[in-house]
Amino acid sequence: MNFIAAGLSDVGLQREHNEDSFCILAEHRLFVVADGMGGHRAGDIASRMATAEIKAFFDATDLERNASEWPHAGDSDLDEEQKRLVSAVKLANQRIFQASIRNRSVQGMGTTVVGALFHRGDRKIHIAHVGDSRAYLVREGSITQLTRDHSLLNDYLLVMPNLTDAQKERLPSNVITRALGMQDAVAVDVCVERVEAGDVFVLCSDGLNGMVRDERILDLVRTSNGDIEWAAKALIGEANQNGGEDNITVVLVRITE
Repeated sequence: MNFIAAGLSDVGLQREHNEDSFCILAEHRLFVVADGMGGHRAGDIASRMATAEIKAFFDATDLERNASEWPHAGDSDLDEEQKRLVSAVKLANQRIFQASIRNRSVQGMGTTVVGALFHRGDRKIHIAHVGDSRAYLVREGSITQLTRDHSLLNDYLLVMPNLTDAQKERLPSNVITRALGMQDAVAVDVCVERVEAGDVFVLCSDGLNGMVRDERILDLVRTSNGDIEWAAKALIGEANQNGGEDNITVVLVRITE
C-alpha cells in the first residue's frame, strides 16, 4: 500500500499571526499537526519546536538502533513503531518545557500535537496525540473521530457521563487539560487503525473542527474525489467562511494500493 498526503495552514480571519505548524515527512511516512499557545508569539515557537523535534528524532533513529534509550518508559505494551512515535512526542515535550523555563519571554508556552505514522507492511496507521488537535478517518461514506480531546469538558464527562446539555454548556469548551511544554513529562494517548485503500485520514487543529461540523468535513473530503489538495483548500475555505475564529491547519493522508 502507499499514500498521498497534502497539508495547508491558514491564519484565519481573526488572529494576527499563525501559531499552528505541520509537517509531512514522506520518507518516514509521518504526518504531524501542532497548535501552539502562549501569547507574544510563544505559541508559534512551541508548535514549530514540536514538529522540528519530532522530525529530528525520526531522522536520527531507526527501529534497530538505541531503542532502549528512547523516552518511552512505562509504555511496554506498545509495539516498536508506537514506541518510536511516542518517544518523539515525549522528547519534543521535554525540549519545549526546558526552553520555556530557560527563557522568560516564552514562559508558559505550549502546544497540542497529533501525529500519524503509516506502516505499509502491517497495513496500519498509528496515531499519537496530546491536547485537542484531532485525527479523523473518512471511509466509505462515514467519518470517525479517532482521538479524544484532552479538554476540561471531556474530563468531566469521564467522571460524570450523564451531564445534561445545560450543564455541558456551563463548562468552557476550549480549555485543554494536556499539552506539550506544560510539565517535564507528558502522557501521550495512542491508537492504531487498520487501513484500507481509499481511506482518508484528516489531522487538524481545532480551528478546523471548531468551525466546520464533522458531517461537513466528510462532505468536502468525499466531494474531492481523491484530490486531497483540493480538499485541504476547501476545508480551510469552509472554516473561514464560517468565521475563521482561529488558525486553521489540516493534513490529509489518502491510502492507495
